[in-house]
Amino acid sequence: MTKINIYLVRHGQTYYNIYNKLQGWSNSPLTAKGVEDAKQAGVRLKDIHFDAAFCSDLTRAVETAQVILDENQAASVEKPVTAAYFREEFYGSYEGTFMDQAWYNAGAPHGLKSFKDIVTEHSIDTAKDWLKDADPFHDAENSQEYWARMNQGLALIQNAGLPDGANVLLVSHGNTCLSLIERFGAGKYDITERPANGSLSKLVMDGDQVTVEFYNH
Repeated sequence: MTKINIYLVRHGQTYYNIYNKLQGWSNSPLTAKGVEDAKQAGVRLKDIHFDAAFCSDLTRAVETAQVILDENQAASVEKPVTAAYFREEFYGSYEGTFMDQAWYNAGAPHGLKSFKDIVTEHSIDTAKDWLKDADPFHDAENSQEYWARMNQGLALIQNAGLPDGANVLLVSHGNTCLSLIERFGAGKYDITERPANGSLSKLVMDGDQVTVEFYNH
């Protein structure tokens, strides 16, 4: 079985990040700090040879991935493979809503008032399910819908024909990073707070087994 090192980066800061709004499948541009977040991630990873690079097809992830690859000095691939599989959770009618209000609406029927409360008492998957329930249109992704999509992304990496020990860059989103860490982190990490923009985590995929080497560095 092929062992693959996945360097997981959250995209750089966007305007919706500043405004504390759910972004999901919506797009807002990287701020000047967001571009710098991407450059700093690139500097940290400049000596890693990436056999492949993947990212969400949303602009903030594509631009972050490209900045990181442009900074690379280890003869890595020049362009990321973009795929909708790696998108952020879709928040349905809560796209663009203030985060605190959206998660209050999701948690309040269950006696919980925030994303942190929901995740502490239950899980990120529960937060997804409850937000879909709270969405008047029920378009927000629940956990089953989200993982059906994300699992296709993980299979895309696994089946990319990479050599054993390959290094892969994966640029994605805050809730997606948290979701992957919750699923594969064996309970070792604080998943109640979103990872920093431009932060780095490392996952190791070995056949069907995925482990987390570090998170939010």
